[in-house]
Amino acid sequence: GRFRAHAAVVSWGGWGVTSHGLPSSITMRITVATASLVMVAMPSMGFLPTVRHQGARAQRRNLRMAAKCDVMVVGCGLPSRGMGWFHSLQMLNGECPSAELNHIVEPWFLGGGKEVTGMASNWRVPYNTTNARPPTFAQGPAGEEFAAFKEEWEPKGCAFHASLETVPPPTGPRMALIAGRTADNPKLLRDVIEAGCTKVMLEKPGATTVADLVDMSAYAKEKGVDVYMGYNKNIASYITKAREVEAKTEGAKTKLVTLNAYERDELEECFTRNSEGLLKNMAIHELALAATFYGMRASNVETVEVNEENSECLTLGGFTDFVKVEFTMTTTEGTSVTIFADRCGGAEAMAIVSDSTGKEVFTSTLPDEALKAEVEKKMADFPDVMPYFWQQESDYRSLKERCAVMAVSNERGAPEGVATIEIAIAALELAEYLTPIMQKELM
Repeated sequence: GRFRAHAAVVSWGGWGVTSHGLPSSITMRITVATASLVMVAMPSMGFLPTVRHQGARAQRRNLRMAAKCDVMVVGCGLPSRGMGWFHSLQMLNGECPSAELNHIVEPWFLGGGKEVTGMASNWRVPYNTTNARPPTFAQGPAGEEFAAFKEEWEPKGCAFHASLETVPPPTGPRMALIAGRTADNPKLLRDVIEAGCTKVMLEKPGATTVADLVDMSAYAKEKGVDVYMGYNKNIASYITKAREVEAKTEGAKTKLVTLNAYERDELEECFTRNSEGLLKNMAIHELALAATFYGMRASNVETVEVNEENSECLTLGGFTDFVKVEFTMTTTEGTSVTIFADRCGGAEAMAIVSDSTGKEVFTSTLPDEALKAEVEKKMADFPDVMPYFWQQESDYRSLKERCAVMAVSNERGAPEGVATIEIAIAALELAEYLTPIMQKELM
């Protein structure tokens, strides 16, 4: 507000005193490595200092608050389009206070992809339309774009590598953020752990098969490394709001909705490019939510009810997949959740809460109206960037910050709300269990 605070801390033997210049009714806490001095300003009484000695746990907490986690991104991808690039840019711009990106490993654009062309950098799309993504085979100077990104940030202290082999060993806690091709993740996880990383963030779905994820989890546990997943919807505000309403609503049931913006004539290419299938790709976030908050597991799902009127399954280009599918899972304990995914439905996500009578009592969306306006502005300001990055940027930022704080603490476990590789296994198991059941019912 309208005041200036002046404080000087002098410490000796783990204790501190201050000189001050604060207005009344202001409380200020000054913490040094081994002591905390609390000053309470009262209108007529002046300052009442209280000094207390801190223990080792508090000392470590204070040091962590000032420390940054050494981060390495593996699989940056193309500027403006790659998920790894967006993660990198947020950290390079200082948007994650506890994360310091020191190394980017990009084997393709610093190797065989230097001279290739890729997605055009001049594509333009309006918000929330069926064309809200770049053309699939557009040509553009992809190698040059990455080179420009490297030239901008390397002089500022971020080192770029074509291989993990040239990354120097860490001198403290280091977190690897892996955002490359899903099929490469099993090897990359082992490689970054062998390179000394103490925490790993892994983009969804983590691996192409449950067996690979199980092996990766076992290896990480053996080495004492926690693996966090990029399931940002787990900490998204629209999910948090819906769960708060759900907790207060008797007999509440929740429907999780995810919509993409493909046109019908683009579906064959979509099926080919996302050949793992809708449940392992587009709807994997919702399956992770079901596993995290509703206890859904392939082993405890008792019934699967498919809403055939709101579902469609086709075979295109040799691949059988869902255009859209709505289904309700119920566990042996009686817990149920509904998921609806539509490839041609738009460009948003929703959580819909109904009461015991089936009446909808609350709907939260991503993006909401306020965020939609912000996204539209950023899309206008940065038209080359994938639109969904802006829709979820605050969640991406929060996810990395939580993981970085945990990494620099040297403590084991997962930050609040963050999905672990165990949740990724559960989500992928659900996808593999549900896909043949529902395809059989719809074909």
